Amino acid sequence: MKISDEMFYGLLLAIGAFLFSMLLTPFYTHFAYKHKFWKKQKKETVTGDALPIMTKLHAHKFKRPFPTMAGLVGLIAIPVVTGFFNLDRGQTWLVLAAYVAGGAIGMLDDIINVFGSGKGAAGLRGPVKFVLITAVGIALGWFFAEKIGWTTLMVPYVGRIDIGVVGMISLFAFAVVATANSVNITDGLDGLSGGLSMLAYGAFGMIAMLQGQYLLFGFCMTVVGWLLSYIWFNVPPARFMMGDTGSFALGAGLGVVAVMTNSFLLLPVIGLLFVIETGSSLIQIISKKLFHRKVFISAPLHHHLEAKGWGEAKIVMRFWIIGGVLAILGIFLAVTGGVI
Repeated sequence: MKISDEMFYGLLLAIGAFLFSMLLTPFYTHFAYKHKFWKKQKKETVTGDALPIMTKLHAHKFKRPFPTMAGLVGLIAIPVVTGFFNLDRGQTWLVLAAYVAGGAIGMLDDIINVFGSGKGAAGLRGPVKFVLITAVGIALGWFFAEKIGWTTLMVPYVGRIDIGVVGMISLFAFAVVATANSVNITDGLDGLSGGLSMLAYGAFGMIAMLQGQYLLFGFCMTVVGWLLSYIWFNVPPARFMMGDTGSFALGAGLGVVAVMTNSFLLLPVIGLLFVIETGSSLIQIISKKLFHRKVFISAPLHHHLEAKGWGEAKIVMRFWIIGGVLAILGIFLAVTGGVI
């Protein structure tokens, strides 16, 4: 089979982002250790309850300096590679804007966590982050619906449904908010969210390529290139963690890619583990509030499995395998369901 020029260009973007990120990472590492970007261990839930189980499970990580905000590397590498080699108003401007805006919100949260003191050192308050990321989703959704003129939702095996400008803005905002928070919640073990995000971007990138959106495919491959570099250093024992800087950027960008490939309804399939992780946290909160009991030993699900005795590497590897199967399934549904 002959590799097309578009596929080859996407490969070059991935390799370029990988090499550029590998070059930047030592500078970030030096800067992070010099200025003590130490991640403060989370000891309270969003509801204010203590976290004795998770604190005990992850105590070993915080016995050594453990910098966060490694998402800064991706926040530099991806805009640079895209800006110089793959910037296009119709296919990559919007997703790049979502990626950068999500990363900026996450970076603000990380800065407060690293350099803050007292009770506020946990980072931005949940409602503040929610308002900020929602504003990003609404603003970009308005541009998508009004300026680009895209107001249809593709339902696999059914067809396109016109949901109007307001409907598309709402859908767009929901995609950005839900995916950004889901990837952030999943970022709790070394390499977990990075690997799952890489598989998800790879799947949506393949869908974009099959649709003829070659520049959007190139953007997804650029993200994959950075994530390969990140995982190189983040597999257990991790040298650093991406922090909210990386997870919010990845999640916001992924939500936009799903909408732009008209495969939003495939997002819960390809990103099913993100949904399960978020759902387990939500179930835990609701159960504790209403019934004053826990469903899971610790939430989200990966912490529950840790508490059950699963090793960190075992959880991450098995989640990656499941994520790979879901990515293949998502591409299959896109091809057979009329998305492509």
